[in-house]
Amino acid sequence: MKTIQKTAIALAASGLFTATSFAQTAPAAAPEAPEASPITANVTITNDYRYRGLTQSNYQPAIQGGFDYAHESGFYIGNWNSSISWIGDQNSTAGGTAGNNVSSNIEMDFYGGFKKELIAPGFASDFGVLQYYYPTKGFNSTFMQNPNSTELYAAQNFTFGPLTGFVKLSYAVTTLFGIPNSAGSMYPDLTLNYDTGFWGLTANGHIGYQYIAGQPFTTTGYSGAQNNISYTDWKLGMTKDFGGGLAAQVSYIQTNANPSWYTTGGNQSTWSGRGGVNFSLTKTF
Repeated sequence: MKTIQKTAIALAASGLFTATSFAQTAPAAAPEAPEASPITANVTITNDYRYRGLTQSNYQPAIQGGFDYAHESGFYIGNWNSSISWIGDQNSTAGGTAGNNVSSNIEMDFYGGFKKELIAPGFASDFGVLQYYYPTKGFNSTFMQNPNSTELYAAQNFTFGPLTGFVKLSYAVTTLFGIPNSAGSMYPDLTLNYDTGFWGLTANGHIGYQYIAGQPFTTTGYSGAQNNISYTDWKLGMTKDFGGGLAAQVSYIQTNANPSWYTTGGNQSTWSGRGGVNFSLTKTF
């Protein structure tokens, strides 16, 4: 579950700012650099796919990748994909019912929007729509709500010297990741990146609040009313720019999500929101 803003976090110390600094410091007599391609691609390997603080791969490694097309006008489209296991994990022990065959091994995100420096240089406004799509096997609506979800988002990027980041609000216009009656859920979040100026290191911080609409609820296939399933997640980490579009990140991620609801794996006993260290290596092209 990745957005174009999330790409900026992972690559904060790499290509996002390198091109700008080069343009400002290149000698006047140097030949012009080739025009940047409007299409970029990326591939990532990570020890655990975390989204909004929750594991999507049951604390196992994941491989991810996608591409973006950005027009000079500010309009962009993109696709991003990741290996996952959470849908199958949550249904693998459904008591022998028809629901225990539901699974999906991939998440496919499709998004598009408009991003432009409308306020001032270094202050880009971003508006778009994001579709999360999970090709499922054995889907049975009696035992599982449709996990496919659509969100609208609005974000404001900012730059103050070595400090950059963005504030963002995501709004679910459909049910959110299969949670019953959850249309209207919202996720406001704040991300900060600080370029240390040392060895290509950028410090990263993030905090967000996942508000789940439609609580409490009771529905077929769920054990009565579920309360307090909204939660806060946060992250602190570092990104290392190796140059050439290669970047690595390490971070600590934690949430206060309700363990009785956000579970995954064998007999749904593993809390998907527990704290942990996350590593990833990303290459952009």
